[in-house]
Amino acid sequence: MPEKVNASIITIGDELLIGQVVDTNSSWMAMELNKYGIWLKRRVAVGDSRQEIIRALEEESRQADIILLTGGLGPTSDDITKRVLNEYFGGRMVTDQAALDNVKAIFARFNRPLLESNVKQAEVPNVCTVVYNTRGTAPGMWFEKDNKIYVSMPGVPHEMKGMMLDFVLPKLVSYFVLPAIISRTLLTAGIGESFLADHIKEFEQALPSQLKLAYLPNYGMVRLRLTVISTDTATAERDVEEQFAILKERVKEYLVTDRDEALPAVVGRLLTARGETVSTAESCTGGYIAHLLTAHAGASDFFKGGVVSYANEIKQEVLHVSDTTIRDHGAVSEETVRAMVQGCLNLMNTSYSIAVSGIMGPGGGSLDKPVGTVWIAVGNDEGIIAEKLHLRFDRTRNIEFTAIFALNLLRKLIVDNR
Repeated sequence: MPEKVNASIITIGDELLIGQVVDTNSSWMAMELNKYGIWLKRRVAVGDSRQEIIRALEEESRQADIILLTGGLGPTSDDITKRVLNEYFGGRMVTDQAALDNVKAIFARFNRPLLESNVKQAEVPNVCTVVYNTRGTAPGMWFEKDNKIYVSMPGVPHEMKGMMLDFVLPKLVSYFVLPAIISRTLLTAGIGESFLADHIKEFEQALPSQLKLAYLPNYGMVRLRLTVISTDTATAERDVEEQFAILKERVKEYLVTDRDEALPAVVGRLLTARGETVSTAESCTGGYIAHLLTAHAGASDFFKGGVVSYANEIKQEVLHVSDTTIRDHGAVSEETVRAMVQGCLNLMNTSYSIAVSGIMGPGGGSLDKPVGTVWIAVGNDEGIIAEKLHLRFDRTRNIEFTAIFALNLLRKLIVDNR
C-alpha cells in the first residue's frame, strides 16, 4: 500500500463544544480531501482558548502532513485564531491591501458603515500566504513549517467551501504526490449489520489485502463501502470493480442502490426515469418526508406536493378520511393511513402517494397503541400496501426512521411495478 498523505481538521469555537452549532464543515472537508487521495486521520474540536489551539496544533502536526483549521476569524473579541497563529508561527500582523479592498467593497455594496473591527479583518501574519475570501470578509491563511501545511479558514461553511475549492485543494494537489483513493458504495435494507456481516463473511475473508470493506449502518439500512489506496489508478479501479460486482451479487436480495446516494435520491431517480410522480400525506412526521424528497435538485420532476394532516379534521376535510374510519379505528391505524393514501392520490393526481400516522412520543401512547406505534401506507391506482412499526427511539429518531422506512416501502412498490 502506498504511503498516505494524512490530514487533520481542527474546528475552533466554544459553540461547537457546547453543541450550540453542529460541525458540518469537517464532514464536507473530509469528503473533498478523500476525492484527491488525502486521508483524514483525525478531527479535533477546541474552544476559543489560546492554550487549546496551540496544543491542538502541536499534537496534530506530529501525525498529519496537512492541518486544516476552521473558525475564529470573525471581527469580535472572542475570535482569537489569527492572533494565536501569528504567535505560533512567529510573525507580525500586517494589513493585506487586497483583503482590505475586498472588505471595503462588500460594505459599500450593502451601504453599511465600515467599523474598525471590520478593517482589522484584513490584517494577517506576514509569514502566511493569504487565501482570499470571495464569499466574505475574513481572509484565510496558508502556513508552511517543517514540511507541514497549515491552512486556517472561516467557520462559515459557504466561505470555507469557496476557499477549499478555489485555492486550497488545487494547491495541495500541486504540493503533494497523492495516491488514488478508489471507493464504491452500495446501500442495503431489510437486514441488520451483524446479520449482513455474517451473510457476506466468506466474501470479506476472500478480499485481497489491499481492499478494505466498511459497514455504515443508519436507520435500518447499511451502506457497504469498498476502498483501495493505490498509485496505480487503473489497477485499483479494476480491482474494486471486480470485487464490487461480487459483493452486489451476494447482497442482491437486500440491495437498494449500487451508488453512493441517499434513499430519497434513489426514489427520485426511479420516479423520474419512469416519468411518474409522488405526493405525501403526513401526520406524525410533520412534512419531514416531503422535506427529504425536495432536498434534492430536480425534485419538481417527481414531487407534486404534500398535506401535513396533523389534526384529524385535516385528515377528514382535506384528505376525505371518513369520520367513521377515525372513530372506529383511530387516527393511528391501517384503515386511516390507507384512506389517507387514497385521498392524497385523488387530491394530488400523482402516480404514488405515501401516508404516515403514528405516536412519536414522549407522551400520547396507550396500552393498545404505545409510543412508537406507527402505520405507513404507500399506493397507486392499482392498490395500497400498509405496514406497522413498533419504534423504540426518541421523538426525533422515530420521525427520521419512519420517513426512511416509508420511502423504502415506496421504492419497493415502484420496483415491483416495473
